[in-house]
Amino acid sequence: MKVVIDSAIPYIRGIIEPYAEVRYMAGAEFTRDAIADADALIIRTRTIVDAKLLENTHISFIATATIGCDHIDLDYCQRRGIRVCSAPGCNARGVLLWVAATLHHLLSKDNATPEHYTLGVVGVGNVGSLVAQYARHWGFKIMECDPPRQEREGGEFYTIEEVAQKCDIITLHTPLDATTTHLVNSSLIERMPRHSTIINASRGKVVDNRAVMQSGHRYAFDVWEGEPSLDAEVLARAEIATPHIAGYSVQGKANATAMCVHALAEFFNLPLKEWYPEGITRPTPRLISWQELCQTIASHYDIASESNNLKSHASEFEAFRNNYAYREEYF
Repeated sequence: MKVVIDSAIPYIRGIIEPYAEVRYMAGAEFTRDAIADADALIIRTRTIVDAKLLENTHISFIATATIGCDHIDLDYCQRRGIRVCSAPGCNARGVLLWVAATLHHLLSKDNATPEHYTLGVVGVGNVGSLVAQYARHWGFKIMECDPPRQEREGGEFYTIEEVAQKCDIITLHTPLDATTTHLVNSSLIERMPRHSTIINASRGKVVDNRAVMQSGHRYAFDVWEGEPSLDAEVLARAEIATPHIAGYSVQGKANATAMCVHALAEFFNLPLKEWYPEGITRPTPRLISWQELCQTIASHYDIASESNNLKSHASEFEAFRNNYAYREEYF
């Protein structure tokens, strides 16, 4: 058996080698010729998986160390009988930490506290539900928007239009699909109060980046249309700008890698179904107060410096991602 693995996936080197031939390569360098004789791929978002990559190969299994699969042609894989696995929820608390740092930055600039804000959470899955839980505990008034969940469960969800009209801050945590591409567009932005802020840590194309920039609204983006090539004007005007690393916590990365290894082990019947990276501490989740967050976040995550660094070195977007010093989750 041969497995090709994205070389930027952490903690995995040496783990699969006792059971398979393993090759590591950069995610953007995966080609049909390079993987033609492989049986399995373990990838990230930088590898586009479609017929162009997979036709006339032996691939039967693909794991992506990401929560989303919009870089994979799932219909094609299903027709080919290729098993595709992702890592849903792996980095939810890492993204929560990024959102917490962003909210703290925004409110510090406004010299305000959470009870003065209505926060719209769009997409209330693994990440969005955590954001809503913690933000409600911090004192924000919360409006949740999740049409698929509303259809399945009912409950108190709001439409995206209601969220746009009534919220001071909107944070986006949706997958990317036909219904969410440019979910935030010029038409929706026109419904928003002039003072409102847009936070995006989902996928770049969920937001029409230039429409937001041209509207004059404040925005904080971790994901961007066209990344790793960024629109210089959109980048320059962002209040917070980070290089698609919202979920890059030590524990989030360990979880993602472990979930990929477990899926591979299940599929090929390898003795790695309980594996987890050695030396990684799994934190005990706890609710912290807004006061404690304000007192501790700077020592755990200086998001403003990270933002300034990207703005000053936009061409190094991909290098920042691949060489990122993962943050420790602490709540």
